[in-house]
Amino acid sequence: MNAIEFRGVDFSYGGDFCIRGLNFSVGEGEFVAVLGHNGSGKSTLARLANGILRADAGEIRVFDTILDDKHLFDVRKQVGVVFQNPDNQTVASIVEDDVAFGAENVALPREEIGRRIEFALRAVGMEEARKSTVARLSGGQKQRVAIAGVLALKPRVMILDESTAMLDPRGRREIADVVLRLNKEEKITVVLITHFMEEALLADRAVVMNRGEIVMEGKPEEIFARSEELLTYNLALPRIGLIAKSLREGGMSVKDTLDIEKLADEIAEEIVCGS
Repeated sequence: MNAIEFRGVDFSYGGDFCIRGLNFSVGEGEFVAVLGHNGSGKSTLARLANGILRADAGEIRVFDTILDDKHLFDVRKQVGVVFQNPDNQTVASIVEDDVAFGAENVALPREEIGRRIEFALRAVGMEEARKSTVARLSGGQKQRVAIAGVLALKPRVMILDESTAMLDPRGRREIADVVLRLNKEEKITVVLITHFMEEALLADRAVVMNRGEIVMEGKPEEIFARSEELLTYNLALPRIGLIAKSLREGGMSVKDTLDIEKLADEIAEEIVCGS
């Protein structure tokens, strides 16, 4: 079953179409990275999937339920969105209160809210910060709390809309690890909206958008192999990807990776085996 399906979807902000005739689907349990430069339509896609924006034409289905006024509340319980700036998503000063906010607003019993807080904080590795002040956390920790707040609603789909854009490399890696674990261990369907090319390596499938259309699609390594084409869409391989690509062109069978130490180990193994 598809978790999300767009069928011929159009959307505009009152002028030119931002998305036109879009056909796009995400399978249940899949991890899809949506890449594109600013203005490509990727964040609009995220907001349409959750009903924050409403399509001008076409049909959007979430687990085969049509996204319309009648089903909007049910769909939003199944599709959680984490945005770019964690400070804009903070509603309480203490971590556990912030995580509980969404669950309280759908009137869950107090005992169930407690269980949801435990589950969500454990899932993002923030159990020890339960009583901490949100304002004193690092950027990566704040974003993990924001993810926990969405998780407390137990959505079947999580959309991260440029959720690592304001973080340093360490913070981005923290969030990447959390999201990958949620997908593999909790079986949550993930749509990762990003302009950081290296983050696509975590996904099962990568999609490149340009001017509201899908222009490339495939496994991340297949997309990365088309580096010249990526440049035409104002996208470029990350530095570690360029290094790996150069090494392969030089005869080494190294893989694309986010981890520089893993790449170094592969290089060392190639040298030892080749000597």
